[in-house]
Order: sequence, then C-alpha cells, then structure tokens
Amino acid sequence: MQELKYVGQPVTRIDEREKVLGAAQYVDDLEFGPNLLHAQVVESPYAHAKIISIDTSEAEKIPGVVKVVTGKDFPYHFGLYMQDRYIFAQDKVRFVGEQVAAVIARDVKTAQKAADLVRVQYEPLPAIFDPVEAFKEGATLVHPDLGNYSHVPWFFPKGGTNVAHWRKVRKGNLEQGFAEADLVFEDTYRVPRYAHCCIEVHAAVGLCDQAGRITVWTASQSPHTQRHIFAEVLAPLGVNHKDVRVVTPYVGGGFGGKAGVTMEILAAALPTVVKGHPVKIHWTRAQEFYNTYQRLGVVATLKMGVKKDGSITAFDYTLYWDAGAYVEYGANVVNASGLSATGPYRIPNVKIDALCMYTNLPPGGPYRGFGYSELLFGIESHTTRMAKLLNMDPVEFKRKNAIQEGDSLPYGCAMNPNGLHECIDKVAEAIAWGQKEESTDPHKAIGKGFSIFWKAPAMPANASSAAFLKFNEDASVNILVSAMEIGQGFLTAMAQIAAEILTIPPENIRVEMPDTDRNPYEWQTVASHITWSTGNAVKNAAIDAREQIFAAIKEAYFLETDSLYLDNGEVKCKTQADFAVPLKEIVINGIMKEDGTYRGGPIIGRGTFMPKFTSALGDPETSQGGHPNVHYTVGAAALTLEVDKQTGRMKVLKAVEAIDAGKAINPMSVKDQMIGGLLQGLATVMYEDMRYDEHGKLLNPNFTDYKIPTALDIPDEVIPIIVETPQPDGPFGARGIGEHPMIPAAQIVANALEDAVGIRVKSMPITAEKVGLALQNGKTEVE
Repeated sequence: MQELKYVGQPVTRIDEREKVLGAAQYVDDLEFGPNLLHAQVVESPYAHAKIISIDTSEAEKIPGVVKVVTGKDFPYHFGLYMQDRYIFAQDKVRFVGEQVAAVIARDVKTAQKAADLVRVQYEPLPAIFDPVEAFKEGATLVHPDLGNYSHVPWFFPKGGTNVAHWRKVRKGNLEQGFAEADLVFEDTYRVPRYAHCCIEVHAAVGLCDQAGRITVWTASQSPHTQRHIFAEVLAPLGVNHKDVRVVTPYVGGGFGGKAGVTMEILAAALPTVVKGHPVKIHWTRAQEFYNTYQRLGVVATLKMGVKKDGSITAFDYTLYWDAGAYVEYGANVVNASGLSATGPYRIPNVKIDALCMYTNLPPGGPYRGFGYSELLFGIESHTTRMAKLLNMDPVEFKRKNAIQEGDSLPYGCAMNPNGLHECIDKVAEAIAWGQKEESTDPHKAIGKGFSIFWKAPAMPANASSAAFLKFNEDASVNILVSAMEIGQGFLTAMAQIAAEILTIPPENIRVEMPDTDRNPYEWQTVASHITWSTGNAVKNAAIDAREQIFAAIKEAYFLETDSLYLDNGEVKCKTQADFAVPLKEIVINGIMKEDGTYRGGPIIGRGTFMPKFTSALGDPETSQGGHPNVHYTVGAAALTLEVDKQTGRMKVLKAVEAIDAGKAINPMSVKDQMIGGLLQGLATVMYEDMRYDEHGKLLNPNFTDYKIPTALDIPDEVIPIIVETPQPDGPFGARGIGEHPMIPAAQIVANALEDAVGIRVKSMPITAEKVGLALQNGKTEVE
C-alpha cells in the first residue's frame, strides 16, 4: 500500500493564515450604514407565571423606537427535535430570563431604555427545579400540552407528566444477573448544570428585504439546520427554504452552545416586521448564561452486580435529567446518553431508564460530551468503588470488563473495532499505575485516579454531509463545505484529506466557510462526527474530481483510466514512464488535441456521505432492534492529584489520556484537542458551579462569580497518547475525537481524591471547599 503523504502528518494549521473574527465582532464590522437597527429583549423575572397583560405604550413613545413586538406577533412553535418552544412566551413564562417581548430601535441605548418601560403583569405559578421532584405524581406540570407537541419518532414523551422523553434500554435478564452476583452495590451521583463559557458571546444580524428574502449573519455550528428551522417557523409568513440564507463567520467558541437555535431565531423573525432594515441582537454575558443552552444536570442512581472475579453480571441505571423549561434539543442528549449508559463495558443484563424531565430552569442542550461526561462520572466512580470492595485493582477490573470488537452493545448491535485495551495499558504505564507516590510535604497527600470512556456520535440516522471541490487555473483548490471550524482544526483536516487524493500540498487548498446559498448541505458541526462524515464527503469529492481528470486524459490521449495516477500534482501513467501532465495545464482549460479541439474543461468535484446502516426505530420499551449509533470512539485517562489535607486545595500534577482516533488525520491537532478538552473537563470538576436561588434565579451569571480556570491552573504535565485502530468506514480509517477528551475528567479527579485522602465525593463540582469541610469533619463520603 502506498504510504500516506499528507494524512497522518503533523501539518501546521492552515486556518492560521486567516483573520479570525467571532460573530460578536463581525456583526459590528458589517457596513450596514444608518439602516442598522438594534433589538433589546424583555425578559421574565419569574420562573413560572401566567402572562396577564403586556403594555408597550410607554416604550413606543420613546423617540428612536421603531417597533415593539410580543408573542402575539409570532405565535409559532419551533424546535429541532421537539416543537415545544415559542419565539416569545405566549400565555406563560417557564424560566427566569425567558423572552417576553423585544424593542427594535435605532440605537442600543434607546432600545434598552424602551425595554425597561415595557410593563408585563404576571400571576406567579408554582415552580419546580429538581428533576426527581418533577417526576413525582402530582408534580406541577411545566407543559400541560406536552401530549400535543410534534416530535421526532424516536422520542417518547408522556403526556400529563413532566417526562418529555423516556429512553428505556432492556437487555438480558436483570433479576437473574443480580442473583448470579456475589456483590451488589447501589448509590446515587449528582452532576449540576454548567455554562459553555465561550469567550465570544452570541450575536447576530438579520435582514428581510422587500421581497421577503431573509439573511442571517451569525456564529453557528448549524447553519443549514438553522436555515431549516427559520423557514419552518416563519412559513406562516410565506417564507420557504429558498427565501432564507444563513452566513457564518468564524466562531469564537462553540462547545455545543452554538448548535441548534437559541437567540438566532430573533435575528430571523424580527427583521420581518421592519423590512429593509437589518436588525442586530447582541447578548450580554448574563444573557449568554440564561438564554443559550446550559449543560443538563442529572441525578443518577446506579445498581451493579459483580462476581468475585470482577465480572459484571447486572447493571441498573436510572438517570433523571434536568432539561429545563424547553427540551427541543436537550431531549436528544438524554436519548443519546440512555443508549450508551453502560459505558464501555461488556454487560449481559442491563436496565437503563434515562428520563428527560421538564423543570423551570433555563433550557438545557448540547454541551461538549453530550451527556457522556455526566453519566460516566457515576459509572466510573462506581466501578472503582466496586473493585475496591472486591479487593481488586480498579484498572484490572476495568480491563477485565472493557468492551471489545464484536461484543454486544446495550441495544444489541456489535461493537466496532477499537483499541480500548491498548488505551488502558498505555495510560496505566504513563501514569505509573500501582506505584504509590508520597509528597515531601507532610500536610499533602498524593493519589491517582483512572477511567475508561466512550462516546458515539449522537445524530439522526440520515444525518449527511456534502462537499463541492473546484480547481483554479493554477491547480489550487477551493473546497466548499458547511461544517464549521470551531477550533478543532477541521479546515486543516479537510485540506489534508483532499490533498492526499489529489497529491497537491494542503497549503494549496482553501476550505471555504459556510454560506447556505453557496455551500452544500451539512447537518451540524456536533457529535464529533465531522472528521468522519464531512471527511468522507470531501474524500468522495476529491475522488470525483480525480476521475473527471482521468476521463479527460483518456479521451485526449487514449490511455486507460486504470493505468493513470496522480503524483505531486501531475497525471502520470503506469505504462508510459515519460508521461506527465501537470494539473494546472488541464483542470480549467482542458486538453487541446492535434486538431485544435479541446477535451475536459473546468473540473468540479462533488461528494456526499450518509451512513446507510443506522436506524433509530428500535423497540421503545427495550431499544432492541435498531442501530442508533454509527460507531464509538474509546479511550482511557488518569491523573495524579495532590491534596492539601489542611485546606482541601487540589493540584493536578500529571494527567494522561489516550484516545483511539482510528487514524489521526493531523496528529498535532488531535493532541492539542486532547490537552484542551481535558483541561475544559477539569474546569467543570474543580471550578465551575452554577448557583440558583429558591426562585430559579441564577446567582452567578458572570465570569467574576462563575469560575473558569486560567493558565495558572493547568496541570504540571499533560500527556496525550494517540491510538489508531482504523474505523472501516472512516476516511483513511479516521473517527472523531473532539468531545471525548473532557469526558473522563470528573471521575479521575474523584477517584484520585479518594485514593489520596479516603474521601468519596459523589457530586460535582469537587471543590477545595467541599474537600476541606469533609476533611475537617472526618467524613469519608460527600453527597
């Protein structure tokens, strides 16, 4: 097999040559001139209340106010997976911060002043903030009309309750599995909500011209999905898909918070009432916390049975997910997590109940890891504890039960090829597992924690990717795709894939950012599937272009196409050693024959990719019979933690992570992703903590009170390890790893803490305060 020239090489990020502007800055730079209007929303102070009346008269009197809109102007449902949300609240509000009205004015200060004059009369209603309480019979209903909402066929809402979706997984015989066990252990783990904390806040500009054509400029992970939702929700106004355009500049951080549709719906809707005027919406940091997706919280109870030799016999996991007031995207987090809630273990008898619960907190949605960080905190804490109860080494316990190729997944399908055992062994070696470390400071203790993990792309069965590829006169290439560069090195990876097929340097390829009028379809830049899915589309587009080139050569020179190949930007022939035609001579102008006529012409490749074996339509009572996930990416991680026994302060001395990337298209980017992702995960464990009062008001919607780490909080040493077990249907064997690096963070900290000082913390975050109080009070467990 010919050695790969560009794929698998540490290529310098080609996107560094671009001026990277996030949308917040980008929309300020657009030259809309004096026609640019500004919108300010009016937000609910109540978590749950009826709207009695809205008085906009005083606001409308302010000079410079162009229009004040309320729910009556846009009485339309929307939602990606569950249509349970309105652009503006209709008869009631369901969380603090929900949008009730908006003022459109000629400048920001006027819009803000007028918004303060909008008078809304409310009648408070009982609110509910805990997902377990929301599940109880007689609980306040957040959505009494739940049974009437449209939703995707793989959601199973329970009308007349707060259960927006109930994913059930049943495999084997659970009672028999527990009867066979020598040890049964049960406990509960809690993970709170988290904010995405992108440095760039959400911002958007929308324009509706006099012909009803809507254009939205916004930072987005989902330009085509946004266009689709905009067209659907505004269809009563006569809008259809050809009338909606979404243009996306570079994104200043996403992590899932810029997937789907949140505030962007305002940029599509508001301009329709002021045609010809672009309207700008720019969130404050506090609005970023409230009015974009938050990561779902969860209360999870796990019961596991094992034999004396460590074999897992039975697994019963119930997860109450706090999805907030609207679950139009968040319910898919619950769905995905439920299907994979065993973690990367081989378990014969399984019962999983993943419940998506409505509460009166802000809507939950996608966040890097898509529920796996939360569910694996419980699993990996639990398996470590069970190993110790068996007097068995935790790494040996995990290695013994770790899933392998061909093993049965929770929903009955076979596990894909993977290098999980190799990841375990390499991490154990790098962290010097089994070698106890002692601190030179008598007031400090050192412990080690270990975890294995997995994640599958959470996506509909028909999620697809497409790519256009066109040559220029000098044989440089432009690739048009609609996946987004959000810091993961996507542009470079796509250039490398095309370069490998076309045998031209990656720096001669430009990957263009999305514009839904120009670029082909992409579902969303989520789920760690872009390298795999869009990479396949780009590869197919490059192959298509190559075949067109060979066809032109055959027609012009009468050479068989199977004898032709590309080498360093030239067409060569296996049967004629001296035959070499540079691409730049033929890819635009074609090939001139002896009679002066031409063959070929401009080369434009097209490629698409859609997995053909997936199906979400398993039995709703067991999840057996479908094939909901395309594959799993697996890994292992460990860290060495130093704990101050007097204060509870913790410091990560060393962290190691190994992930099976299938094939690392750009090893340098993969390692950078692993380091950055693990640090983001550690932030959610040791620093970040969303605090609400008893009325559902967020107490720390800012970077002063909501702590995120700085450069001073980085571990002393981070070791990323790439494992490569090829994915059969991946481009050159690749699969995605973007979300995975942060998934094991919580459990490796919790496990290392217990190893160091004997304290088991069963809820996040694991802060110095929590540890210090436990040490002071002599506690060995912290709920």
